[in-house]
Amino acid sequence: MAGHSKFKNIMHRKGAQDKKRSSLFSKLSKEITVAAKMGGPDVDSNARLRLAVQNARSLSMPKDNISRAIKKSEGSDSDNYDEIRYEGFGPGGTAIIVESLTDNRNRAVTDIRTAFAKNGGNMGEAGSVSYQFEKVGEIIFEDSKISADDMFEKALEAGADNVETDENIHEITCAMEELNTVSTALVEATKEEPNSAKLIWKAQNTIELDLEAATKLMKMIDALEDLDDVQNVYGNYDIPDAVMEKLSE
Repeated sequence: MAGHSKFKNIMHRKGAQDKKRSSLFSKLSKEITVAAKMGGPDVDSNARLRLAVQNARSLSMPKDNISRAIKKSEGSDSDNYDEIRYEGFGPGGTAIIVESLTDNRNRAVTDIRTAFAKNGGNMGEAGSVSYQFEKVGEIIFEDSKISADDMFEKALEAGADNVETDENIHEITCAMEELNTVSTALVEATKEEPNSAKLIWKAQNTIELDLEAATKLMKMIDALEDLDDVQNVYGNYDIPDAVMEKLSE
């Protein structure tokens, strides 16, 4: 896919997350608490919790914060969060999926709808865009010492479906139900810890954006990610290298 800036997109989003670290830790804590409440506080026997803790550690979340988030799930007064998926359309005709963990559905839907509307998008009905995506497992290694060929071989042996590499960043995808198995096998095979291992909505096809549409879309995504009730935002956009460089200036 000539001109595709998947890895620059990854680094751009990571840079934005780093600037909002306190908000990011809050979202990570929420996911840990929900995972522990649903499957128990034992990391070894709870795959979702294990992945949540792994992601928190990769983003330098302090151990005390992780422990508090797990312990919070055991309290009778712990918050009850609803997992809700919202769908809509962004600038340039892009399809957007927003994953939410909220203790107030009315607040969440109002804030998310507003973020869409104020930034050139509009929220759709359930199922309006999700048919354009596939739920898969995604494992990312950054600054890896493993070559592209070696990672490809190790990932396929671990049960992955696809591997893409650029500038020492490996993106491995697998069936959603195989995420924990593939992630664990890769850690053993590479002796490296992934920077993230999670379920994502992967677009089946992408829309290439020009600078104007990309600028509006990034503003909308930032507005959505700033909301406390929003955990993840996914889209089917493709930003060419030249456009991404201008966005990063």
